[in-house]
Amino acid sequence: MIAAAVLLTALSCTRTATIPYGTTVELTPQVLMDKIRGGWYGQTIGCTYGGPTEFKYKGGLIPEEIPIPWYDDYIYDTFIEDPGLYDDVYMDLTFLEIMMKNGLDAPVELYADAFANADYKLWHANQAARYNILNGRGAPESGYWKYNPHADDIDFQIEADFIGMLYPGRVNDAVEVCDRIGHIMNYGDGWYGGVFISALYSLAYVCTDIPLLVDQALRTIPEGTKFHSTIADVIKYHKLYPDNWQQCWFEVTNRHSNDIGCPEGVWNGFDIDATINSAFVVIGLLYGNGDFARTMDIATRCGNDSDCNPASAAGILGVMYGYDAIPQEWKKGAERIKDIPFPYTSLSLDQVCEANYELIYKALCSNKDEKCIFTIQEPRTVRYEQSFEGLLPVEKRVLKKAFTDKVDLTFDGCGVVVQGFVRMSGHADDSYVATVTASVDGKEVETFKMPIDYIKRKYEVFSGYEFGSGKHTLTLKLENPHPDYHIYCSEMVVYDAK
Repeated sequence: MIAAAVLLTALSCTRTATIPYGTTVELTPQVLMDKIRGGWYGQTIGCTYGGPTEFKYKGGLIPEEIPIPWYDDYIYDTFIEDPGLYDDVYMDLTFLEIMMKNGLDAPVELYADAFANADYKLWHANQAARYNILNGRGAPESGYWKYNPHADDIDFQIEADFIGMLYPGRVNDAVEVCDRIGHIMNYGDGWYGGVFISALYSLAYVCTDIPLLVDQALRTIPEGTKFHSTIADVIKYHKLYPDNWQQCWFEVTNRHSNDIGCPEGVWNGFDIDATINSAFVVIGLLYGNGDFARTMDIATRCGNDSDCNPASAAGILGVMYGYDAIPQEWKKGAERIKDIPFPYTSLSLDQVCEANYELIYKALCSNKDEKCIFTIQEPRTVRYEQSFEGLLPVEKRVLKKAFTDKVDLTFDGCGVVVQGFVRMSGHADDSYVATVTASVDGKEVETFKMPIDYIKRKYEVFSGYEFGSGKHTLTLKLENPHPDYHIYCSEMVVYDAK
């Protein structure tokens, strides 16, 4: 049996080292809790650090001469004044609470129901999945790209951190949980984002060689996917430009920042795709070279979802080195919030760490005061799946059309996504639920509900991808018109076969 400290030293001594898969490892309760606290505190610190720049730099990096604010009580002030920033954390807690009540093998329906009926606001793949579940399309169809235009978005990537932290060194066990939870809201590269981040956390328990960690976690992702090629290019350009993270960022962004699925991201600097944002996590890890502040800063300055990416990067380092290794200047504010529950949950930061610890021990030990003993699993590659294969956006059209009866929209392609929402006027309330029938070329496709309630809203008015290449007319008809409400169509994206 190899003690954890000896194992970690062996792994970090040389770039030609490999993780000794199949080896049995033991962690003392103190070491295990230090790593768990490092992960959760690191994630919270990283999210706070990147919060002010979230999606303010779309398609561009943040120059290093632009300061990012920080002071001792910055986390405390942010937590009190802007608690919604921590959706990266409290989303995890929705699923963690299910595990606390029902065990690590809880059925997917429990996760999906808790997620769909939570009181917090959601966006992109999460909100599209919530709508699907509330309207009878359960997991895994709720995350499938034909029913969720945001299937490749970042959502599961930012919700998978806790899964890897629950499975020290047991990367394949973590991936099995990712399969259940991740397909609630994502598919293809969007799912791979969570699988990869989870693998990084799981292996961070037993590896302090960051390039090795990234390389081994990538083994979970099939070659030939966009996600794999994107992360492989980060590794490639890090080797070519080891002292220039901006050049690596440019090369990777230039090749991989073309969003296909998310309508907002098509032909736009805004990119919430999991592939490019996971790449920014890896750029932070590789160029940060184990330095907590530098890692967070680079992951933040890569732009786009600049709170979620440093949150994951800092959390992974926290698991790798432990809470005690995080410099005190970053922990002062976090210590002040450790007993305050996160929004939409009863769990505080320290309670989350304790819950994580107890779940690991339920799986591995009979007594939580014993050493945590586990065998390091060699990563297995998950199945191949890709969203929107064979499709490309061919037109993006501004609509700005409102209708109270029906509207006809022509398009030339095989698929279309119409963005929009229910709009109210006067003294109307949010109880109205529109009923809309969609027809293509005079043939009814579906009838669906559109709640005005923001929590339950339909994220797009309509999406469909299999109408055959050619000219089509999409007709949207409001079945229950009301003088105080109308459907507003803002833009549409047209798709066709490559």
